[in-house]
Amino acid sequence: MPCRYPHRNLDDREFSLPAIDNVISRGRWRDWADLRRAARDDPALLDDIARICAHYVGDPYAQRYHFWMNYVEAHRAAS
Repeated sequence: MPCRYPHRNLDDREFSLPAIDNVISRGRWRDWADLRRAARDDPALLDDIARICAHYVGDPYAQRYHFWMNYVEAHRAAS
């Protein structure tokens, strides 16, 4: 499936680091579901999501990033 964020997709991967950041910060439910599905299909994507979220976890108002960091931690433990 082609990336819906081509302006932020700086390499050939569907979910590049900028695309992940864009999905988390500006995405809607469907976009989040796509990211979740991609992370389930490729668990290595969890590292990229954590890398993006790590920049924001110090901000208590960055709740979207806190949500995704918790998602990563829960699913790393399960794998």
